[in-house]
Amino acid sequence: MERGFLAVFSGFPDHHFSDEIAKRLREELTERKSIVFITACPLDYAQNDDDCEGMYEMFAEQGLPFRKHCVIDQRTEASVAKKLVENADCIFLMGGGACADQLALIREKGCREALLESHAAVFGLSAGSMNMARITVDFSESMEPFDGLGFTNLTVSCHHDPADTWRYERTLLMSEGRVVYAMEDMSAFFIKGGKIDAVGRVWRVENRELRLLTEGGVGEPQQDRRRG
Repeated sequence: MERGFLAVFSGFPDHHFSDEIAKRLREELTERKSIVFITACPLDYAQNDDDCEGMYEMFAEQGLPFRKHCVIDQRTEASVAKKLVENADCIFLMGGGACADQLALIREKGCREALLESHAAVFGLSAGSMNMARITVDFSESMEPFDGLGFTNLTVSCHHDPADTWRYERTLLMSEGRVVYAMEDMSAFFIKGGKIDAVGRVWRVENRELRLLTEGGVGEPQQDRRRG
């Protein structure tokens, strides 16, 4: 069974989608009854509420309002969380925290299978984007690779900035023995029907060598079928 529309984002420091990203979202998000955000900071309730509202406004200002929007965090009852995921038109894996914390929340709330079987559009931002991959590395925590959710084969390093020497070196280290896509902020991957489109500045990094992607230059096999 093929997946629906997927989007992998690095970050939006000015809290607005670029024109190119907004255009693609308008093309794809034709059903907008419910968007569900899943936090990477399960216990930071005030921040989660602020982030949920702020990220929802990014959609609304582009003419993409949803009838309902909410955030899943530690407050959410497991049965409610599962139902929210099952009924969503768009599921947004948020950033701002550790990848492991988001994955643990998804498991604890019984949402993992519902998420993997959903026909909703699935988006990720920062840690959420990293967790969309089959294999990921959260180098802020450890250099050990671990299993993500398996929506894509794109192992990503978000917020790439050549001037950030610590992050740059960690990305190079992460690329030893694997392909990593270093995403600058305001960049995205859009994935649908096995086709991957890159927007913004994204670098392909393998064995410590970087190459700037050209339009349509991903060239990596996309895991386009549901796991199991």
